[in-house]
Amino acid sequence: MSRSILHADLDAFFTSVEQLDNPDLRGKPVLVGGTGKRAVVAAASYEARAFGCHSAMPTAVALRLCPQAIVVCGHGSRYRELSKQVFEIFESVTPIVEPLSIDEAFLDVTGSIRLLGQPIDIARSIRTRVHQTTGLTISVGVAPNKFLAKLASEINKPDGLAVITPETIHETLDPMPVTAIFGVGKASKERYARLGIHTIGQLRNAPDELIKARLGSFGPHAKRLAAGIDDRPVVPDRTAKSVGHEQTFENDLTDLDQIRAVLLGQVEQVARRLRTKERAARTITLKIRFGDFETITRAHTLETETDRTEDIWKAALHIFESWSRTSFRPVRLIGVSASQLTGDSDTQMQLFGGSERKKLSGIDKASDEIAKRFGPESIQRAGSIQRTKSRASTQKPDENPGSRS
Repeated sequence: MSRSILHADLDAFFTSVEQLDNPDLRGKPVLVGGTGKRAVVAAASYEARAFGCHSAMPTAVALRLCPQAIVVCGHGSRYRELSKQVFEIFESVTPIVEPLSIDEAFLDVTGSIRLLGQPIDIARSIRTRVHQTTGLTISVGVAPNKFLAKLASEINKPDGLAVITPETIHETLDPMPVTAIFGVGKASKERYARLGIHTIGQLRNAPDELIKARLGSFGPHAKRLAAGIDDRPVVPDRTAKSVGHEQTFENDLTDLDQIRAVLLGQVEQVARRLRTKERAARTITLKIRFGDFETITRAHTLETETDRTEDIWKAALHIFESWSRTSFRPVRLIGVSASQLTGDSDTQMQLFGGSERKKLSGIDKASDEIAKRFGPESIQRAGSIQRTKSRASTQKPDENPGSRS
């Protein structure tokens, strides 16, 4: 049975919200992030992207590329408010909604066609309702599967709508660069080029034996995607078995301090979400993906459950340093997750008591309140960063393996 899948993606969400709420920012390059020495860009407006600015870039680098950019700390509660409104629209269309992040999701509307009309009509309705409800624009791709829907949503960004049908798969995909396939980045692009493969069409028509022999385990998967084949289902987000945060970078990261800064921000978000949900975790997992799409995961199990930022940070940093000392490679994606969830950890933590733990608990509560009022980017643990810096002087490789992206 043919499926009808939508990929809906709010356009430059964080910066668009800032421009929506502050008319003085409209049409200007805007960066959401911190302004400190080690601050990293969380989001860049389309105006800033035109100068080469992008997420995960050090703010100092972004400001060198675009000195006129306006840096705002961000307003997390406002982002969550608007995201909730948008996802309520999604869920009014279909119960099969798979959130990918705060600002994008896959929707399986196969079962909604009889009541709501053709998929393109459903997509148009979503775009109209999102704009009327929030004032934001959203790009939607319509296709028979998730891979094609994701590609379609990017064709006419921002504020776009595109459809890929079974009949138009090859004419749409074939001219696209092979890097349009998720997992084929700058590093692996050269491997494809050595085989004379520059476009998706060339990959689709390449001999299976060659692809498997020269491109490793990911090669056959990439070739299936090039043919428009993707059988993954849309998986609704039900009861969470873990709490995590990950980020894919437009350019592979090679600077260890930059990666640590991103990781620290992710740990802050994971710990805060645990406390918000009144959950605690015992296992901390680090996920790292490289330019050739190879992915590794490493886990560390704590002696007892925790929702403390400091505990999670120590575990994540231990995993990261153990890996980076011996086998560092440019990083395309990094993420941290907390699993083996239980109820709130306050009772267990009291057993281990001590003034230091109570102090850390107070810091967490204070940071949660500040983040709730002013956004997650408004607060950063200088102490943790400083400890990272001192450890890095002895634990990072002798030389940086490459220049900063």
